[in-house]
Amino acid sequence: MKIRRFLSLLAAIFLSTACPWACAEQEVQIGVCIYDGTDTFMSALLDRLVENAQGLARLSVCDSKNDQNLQNDQVEQLIADGVQALILNPVDRTAAGYLIEKAGAYNIPMVFINREPLLEDMQLFDKAYYVGASAAQSGQLSGEIMAEYFLTHPQADKNGDGVVQYVLLKGEPGHQDAELRSQYALKPLQDMGFGLEKLQEDTGNWQRLQAQDKMAGFLAAYGDRIECVIANNDDMALGAIDALKAAGYFSDGRFMPVVGVDATVPAQEALRQGSLLGTVLNDGENQAKAALRLATLLIRGEPVNEENLGYPLSDGRYVWIPYQPLTAEDLDEK
Repeated sequence: MKIRRFLSLLAAIFLSTACPWACAEQEVQIGVCIYDGTDTFMSALLDRLVENAQGLARLSVCDSKNDQNLQNDQVEQLIADGVQALILNPVDRTAAGYLIEKAGAYNIPMVFINREPLLEDMQLFDKAYYVGASAAQSGQLSGEIMAEYFLTHPQADKNGDGVVQYVLLKGEPGHQDAELRSQYALKPLQDMGFGLEKLQEDTGNWQRLQAQDKMAGFLAAYGDRIECVIANNDDMALGAIDALKAAGYFSDGRFMPVVGVDATVPAQEALRQGSLLGTVLNDGENQAKAALRLATLLIRGEPVNEENLGYPLSDGRYVWIPYQPLTAEDLDEK
């Protein structure tokens, strides 16, 4: 179902219902590229872009299939097709400079989402902007959920040594979110006085099946020595839970605290079922709104400021959308 829904967006999308905020009479043309349509969060963010574009913009959407060369070709074609702005989720953030120079040569505004280009590349073009969320904040919040659990559940420290023996499932190697989420997720545990022992870490590349395989390996190597699982996103957290269930966890009183990031729909279901301890809401709705408003203001040549945009700007060209912690209790309150 998800694949069919996504493929239906690959051609130009024409939308014409009422605009959610004041806008010009004629729709603008925006090209959108996301790094991989199979990514749960990015697929959901694309849905939000399409919904919020109604009456505001005509979108031409591309799935770059985790191939930077393909994305380069797609951007060149979108420029040739006459789009007035670009919203880009780069495959490789370190390769964004080429795209910025290409768009800059045609004076086509661009808004990057989810994967932040290098600062020196952003400085290549004064109409390059970024909309995203602080990876450090997401790591901090997921770590706070885990630290609170260990404080309120002393039995989680299985051997009673005051040290949290953990395994870590990291996202794409070199991705800024993977590095920062991993680093900051540990800080709350340290701040609350827990020692830390990393039994093992490995990359799951943001993917559920890869994480399931890696978690199965962790369990084979360390078994009940593992006291918690920290994952850089929900898909990997759910993959870890799949492996844990196969090993007998989440039944007969056996529990393993697992945290993720994004608050995807499947993750929220896992929260309700009690297999996922917590996650952190990556607010795709507001990221989509901010990206579209930015692109539209730039196309029309209107001032890009907080009053027109509706979101605070940092350093003139960055919009940071806050994360929010999410547990089963939070869902119950909604």
